[in-house]
Amino acid sequence: MTLKIAILKETAADERRVAMIPSVAQRIAKLGASLVLEQGGGAAATYTDAAYTQAGITTEADQQKLLGDADIVLAVQPPSVDTVKKMKPGSLLVSFIYAKTQPDLVKALRDGKITTFAMELIPRISRAQAMDALSSQAALAGYYAPLLGCVHMQKILPMMTTAVGSLRAARVLVMGLGVAGLQALATAHRLGAVCEGYDVRPETKEEAESVGARFVDTGVDARGAGGYARELTPEEKTKVRAALSQHIAQADLIITTAAVPGKHAPRLIDADQLAAMKEGSVVVDMGAPNGGNCEGTKAGEIIKVGPVTLVGPTNLPSCLAAQASELYAKNIYNLLEQVVHDGTLKPDFTDDVIKGTTLTHDGAITNDAIKQFIESAPVEKAS
Repeated sequence: MTLKIAILKETAADERRVAMIPSVAQRIAKLGASLVLEQGGGAAATYTDAAYTQAGITTEADQQKLLGDADIVLAVQPPSVDTVKKMKPGSLLVSFIYAKTQPDLVKALRDGKITTFAMELIPRISRAQAMDALSSQAALAGYYAPLLGCVHMQKILPMMTTAVGSLRAARVLVMGLGVAGLQALATAHRLGAVCEGYDVRPETKEEAESVGARFVDTGVDARGAGGYARELTPEEKTKVRAALSQHIAQADLIITTAAVPGKHAPRLIDADQLAAMKEGSVVVDMGAPNGGNCEGTKAGEIIKVGPVTLVGPTNLPSCLAAQASELYAKNIYNLLEQVVHDGTLKPDFTDDVIKGTTLTHDGAITNDAIKQFIESAPVEKAS
């Protein structure tokens, strides 16, 4: 029996990606599956319906029909509750979910007996790197951030010698040296900027230097669990602020990337530090969707704050939708390869990767932290 896989068309206003591209879909078909695309699903990412048809993937305009007999449903953004209700019990959803911001969706998945692989829950271990969608998308976001900053600068990044004299290279400071931050540093360095990188985890020093940047050492070590930074104490925040303020004031372009999963983005730059920056400087705040790393950031907006143009992008990977979709599709393929065998869905829930990625299964929330968050939340009484 052949598995039926449905590829959803994304509906979020700022989302142009698609969960599966034609070339990768052909590889999935070899696992023993037939794929159907919701009509027009890849168009915004430059993948036409004709391209899918040529790859042997059919298209369907009726979402109810698409989902009604699908064994596996693929998406980028969390689908709506109404979409989930069209899925058959026992089917598998693979997408980003961000459960703590989508309690009603998680309950619908649980109650509909949908098995959910939440892509943001992929364990960040060596064996799962090829499935790690957070990292693949962050790499492209980090690449794009300095390009976005350049658009709003009144300067060029590299040093340039002309007949009437030389132009100095711009100074770029990247704050937060995860996947996105290191890619931002590498891109800015390739474009000729003088680059500095900062992170509260001192082990990132060598990584920053490997891409041509100088590491800003504040003397604070805030390594936390799972490769993420822990929250700083008030004393540590004061020490870090004092060490960073001079570097912030000297920068022509700053890119902030700090994030703590499930929490408000940590504040890296305050209003006084912004006010001390040079006229015409630019900050690209990649923490904007979660409240911003900079005081005053407005998600999805470009505003002037004193001397600074403050850019608050909300979905940078979508700006590079074609290749972001390609990487995401490959992440999904590598995940499905672990659970689809000879046309049959056979997930091993004792496997660390599968267990860690599973959010709901067989009418229950299987992630303990999310279960406690969702099921302990107070129920609003009808007025």
